[in-house]
Amino acid sequence: MGNAISVQELRFSYPSQSGEPPVLVFDGLNVNIEEGSFVAVLGHNGCGKSTLAKQCNAILLPEGGSVQVFGMDTRDEAQLLEIRRTVGMVFQNPDNQLVANVVEEDVAFAPENLGVPSEEIRRRVDDALKTVGMYDYRTHAPHLLSGGQKQRVAIAGVIAMQPRCIVLDEPTAMLDPIGREDVIRTIEKLNRENGITVILITHHMTEAVRADRVIVMSEGRILTDGTPKEVFTQVELLKSAGLDVPATTQIIYELNRADFDLPLDALSTEECAQALYDALKEVKA
Repeated sequence: MGNAISVQELRFSYPSQSGEPPVLVFDGLNVNIEEGSFVAVLGHNGCGKSTLAKQCNAILLPEGGSVQVFGMDTRDEAQLLEIRRTVGMVFQNPDNQLVANVVEEDVAFAPENLGVPSEEIRRRVDDALKTVGMYDYRTHAPHLLSGGQKQRVAIAGVIAMQPRCIVLDEPTAMLDPIGREDVIRTIEKLNRENGITVILITHHMTEAVRADRVIVMSEGRILTDGTPKEVFTQVELLKSAGLDVPATTQIIYELNRADFDLPLDALSTEECAQALYDALKEVKA
């Protein structure tokens, strides 16, 4: 497969106030996102990850370099509508994306504005709500739903546009653990079963572990990039940037500092437990 998103020598800055110089975010950023992949982007606030998310569907435009979305240049105004149909955005607060008083009407909002025929809208709405597990709530009022349910409805609204890529900018930041798990499972399903490219901006390490690829950003550049196992074994590098590692990695890291020899890439709870079990067996032997 080719690239869903291709960022080449991207330069971008935000204007400042009171005559101060612009705030430079990117100065020559390069990154490609393969079509059909599930990529998590990590980093501190201000590192550029949300700015990168908004570059992916032309909410923000490059000052220099380029951003290509399935071969379309985001600076080409003639392709702007198609780019935004192709790359859907889900933001941190679902209340900012819910516009109707009934769930199914909310999901239908974007297709209606795109001029999709009524029968096709009905099919898309039903399919989208079933995909995110919210079909039984189709006649409910969105404001009565839980945070996780609201976010799944927001995702359904994006799915109804039939995008090839979905960018989620910290979609679980306002949710409790149950809501976070519901949303992440939905994201995984969209990627694995529907083949949608997923870019997840997050600060939760447990979410990033479930991606195919993890990109860690720091001060507008890529600090490290690889599979979750490749990235999270670089404990010293991540800590030097003030970033955490998954709890399982932290446990094994501390034990290894106490002269154990455990695999740092045991990321899941099951892998970590097995590694500890095997080590204890050796100690007893």
